[in-house]
Amino acid sequence: MRRPALYSSSRPARIAAPTAPEAPTSSPDTVAAQAAAPPLRKRLAAAGPRLQWMAIVLLGFALAASLALHPSQRRLTQEDINAAVLKTMETKVMPSEYARAYENVRPSVVRVISYVKKSRLREEDQKLLAKMPRGAKPKPLGPAPSDPAGDGDGDEVENGVGTGVVIVDKGVILTNLHVVNGADRVKVIFFDGLEAQATITGVQAENDMAVLQASKIPDDLIAATMRSTNDLAPGDKVMAVGFPFGIGPSASAGVVSGLGRVFRSPEGKTEMKNLIQFDAAANPGNSGGPLVTMDGEVVGIVTAILNPTSARTFIGIGFAVPIENAASAAGLPPF
Repeated sequence: MRRPALYSSSRPARIAAPTAPEAPTSSPDTVAAQAAAPPLRKRLAAAGPRLQWMAIVLLGFALAASLALHPSQRRLTQEDINAAVLKTMETKVMPSEYARAYENVRPSVVRVISYVKKSRLREEDQKLLAKMPRGAKPKPLGPAPSDPAGDGDGDEVENGVGTGVVIVDKGVILTNLHVVNGADRVKVIFFDGLEAQATITGVQAENDMAVLQASKIPDDLIAATMRSTNDLAPGDKVMAVGFPFGIGPSASAGVVSGLGRVFRSPEGKTEMKNLIQFDAAANPGNSGGPLVTMDGEVVGIVTAILNPTSARTFIGIGFAVPIENAASAAGLPPF
């Protein structure tokens, strides 16, 4: 790059007629000062403007390197931190709060499958099962003990599919009682694909809750974090995670629609009280799954949907058992 012209600050002398050169004269003080001048100054003075500017640039680089090697000489200010955060937010796509909540609870969500023996099916159910094409027969997701070939022709058939959430990292799982009620065998599938048999260790019929204990667990199993519903309010964002219609794990987002609701099952046999009403989509298969906050903390267990028709599909109103009530089924103390 072309350098700008350098100008001296002194005024130019007038042009005079050429005369014979005279020998330079110096006073004794001047001679003494020049003799005492440092050698570097003499060399820079004699080097000319170009080398002087190069020396200045080199000194600048040396100073910058010194600051880099000694960062403690300059402390970070709040303005520096704010600028770095803003820069990160401008240049990187941050995950949504729903995505963060899902990632927090996902390792604790399990699929729950219950099986019953064919001999226990009602006569009309057995006839219907016999008429179904081979490929359409309900069958276990894995070989049943009486069906080592896994072709669905054993003594067991799939009776229900739901969701569960691990609340103790030793394999203690909460789910809905109606998912496992009357089952001859229960199987759970963890987030990493591990399958394990599970036993029912506790029930709480008034809240449609069941407690399962898995026979084996993943090495890195993480229990969900539970949060009190004392400060939960209508309008708070929540997310339901589960296996609707066996698909999943799936997440659906919504808000708390109300608190302290009462729900009676379509059969009219059980009335459930003090429920959380929410509008995050839930369908058969979501039963027993967690209802979580944007921190991924469990505030309820999805248990029912309201549909005034005979269809078992979601129309905007779902119910969850508050986690305080649900966890008490496992003997865990309230918050």
